[in-house]
Amino acid sequence: NADDDAVATDTAVTMAVVLGTMVAILAGLVAIQTRDTATTKNAAASPAGKSTFIADSHTQPSKHAYEMFALYYTPVWIGCFAIIVGFQLYESFTAATYDVVCVGLSLPYLLQPFVLPAAVFGSPDAKRPWYHRYATKANLWLAVYSFIGNYWYTHYFYSVLKARYTMPAHRLNNVPIALYFATHFYFSTYHVLSNACLRKVVTTFAPGLRRTVLFIGVVVVLSYFTAFMETLTISSFPYYSFEDRNMAYTVGSAFYGIYFLVSFPAFFAFDADIDTKKKRITLWDAFVSSCGHGMMILCLLDFVRLQLGVPLIVGDLEATAAESSGSDSALSWLVDYSSGWFGGPSSS
Repeated sequence: NADDDAVATDTAVTMAVVLGTMVAILAGLVAIQTRDTATTKNAAASPAGKSTFIADSHTQPSKHAYEMFALYYTPVWIGCFAIIVGFQLYESFTAATYDVVCVGLSLPYLLQPFVLPAAVFGSPDAKRPWYHRYATKANLWLAVYSFIGNYWYTHYFYSVLKARYTMPAHRLNNVPIALYFATHFYFSTYHVLSNACLRKVVTTFAPGLRRTVLFIGVVVVLSYFTAFMETLTISSFPYYSFEDRNMAYTVGSAFYGIYFLVSFPAFFAFDADIDTKKKRITLWDAFVSSCGHGMMILCLLDFVRLQLGVPLIVGDLEATAAESSGSDSALSWLVDYSSGWFGGPSSS
């Protein structure tokens, strides 16, 4: 109706102003930078004068191969999702189908360190034990982060933005299990792209206060933009709903962006010395690092919730039953795999 159209127009104008302002500020910060011409010994940067988005194949071959593999796989999972949403294939999905699709799309990332350690691009990981490989540690870092995000952070969206998942789903803590895996390949792509943008800043401009401010600015803009674009692109999927979708675009994007304010710079710095052997990061280090950054995000989300005065409800089983009457608990999700996965009747 006319009222909805007016609200949608106002939201579009607001988002255009917000994003336009952010871009203008970044452009101003870039304009005052000085290009870096000095030789650097920092393994997290490329040789002098070489401005780059992707990790340098000579100074950081492990990160280079991992990032290239992730970038080449990204169009695959995006294409699969585009087909599923575009042709509304999800209308015939059962809870098991969602699991199969999301687990299947996450496997290339999860299995790459073990099945294809060279990652097609000649990664030194192929010569390392599986537990010392950069790709193994990066996947562990993102997997732990994805789990924490779904298990805990999702309830802030339920409570603050009144978000709901209403498709058939096997759930863990009132969150569809399929999303734990979907988040892994989403976040793998997001963090490789954020690495590229942050590396461009570090390898292009001279160190100092101005570059630091630009670096922070890029993190803030990337965080908000990433959150907004995910919210926008998922809007055509009818089984993820908000009480006020327009607020989800504006305020919700800022709320979701809190995740990336912490994780983007953290993942950029993660295991920076993998190819210099200055410091060895173990799997336990990766696990603890992800948990620590995850707690930072949880605290920030809760500070915002407290400021808004919104009660937090975690694991609301009654809501789960009301929202998805055809869903099962996580304890029984394996039962469905004995019957048809695609298009067949769900046993739930």
